[in-house]
Amino acid sequence: MTKVNREIVVSEALDLLDEVGLDTVSTRRLAKRLGVEQPSLYWYFHTKKDLLAAMAEAAMAPHAAAPLPTPDDDWREWFLDNTRSFRRTLLMRRDGARLHAGSTPANDLDRIRRKLDFLIASGVPERDAQMAMLAAGRFTVGSVLEEQADADTGDGSDPPADMPVIDHESAFEAGLTLILDGLVHRTAAPRSRGTRVSTG
Repeated sequence: MTKVNREIVVSEALDLLDEVGLDTVSTRRLAKRLGVEQPSLYWYFHTKKDLLAAMAEAAMAPHAAAPLPTPDDDWREWFLDNTRSFRRTLLMRRDGARLHAGSTPANDLDRIRRKLDFLIASGVPERDAQMAMLAAGRFTVGSVLEEQADADTGDGSDPPADMPVIDHESAFEAGLTLILDGLVHRTAAPRSRGTRVSTG
């Protein structure tokens, strides 16, 4: 019997994901790939949901390893770079967006707090910082979900003649810019309101 551990199981599960897609990943297929009996996988993961959660966390490793912001960083540029890093990481795995959707970043909460602290220290109102990070994350997952769905379909059909053709990356960048522009606007607004109150 092949010797396995939790890390090997997750790594092989991600490779299986890349080969067959999320809908076809099963503990039966994974056990066969590992050369073990299916029940032995329950030693590491009690349910398939537990396995998928571990896969989602491992798939995020490249983004989780990205440097955290420093006080000298421009928060606007960092916000763009951080969201782009998230997108790149989702695209590294087949069905990466579907795998990630609904997962809870339990082991990344400290990094998320430090990112929020950076935005707040840079002048972004706390609530706006929280909502902007959430909005950018959900926008990115949705964008990648559409992109990967198109890749899986691959029917080669042409859109109607009157429909503009916009590639996925350009659409993502345009949407990300709109999110950032809105955040910049809201970040500037409290200062102007504060000035009116103090001089009134």
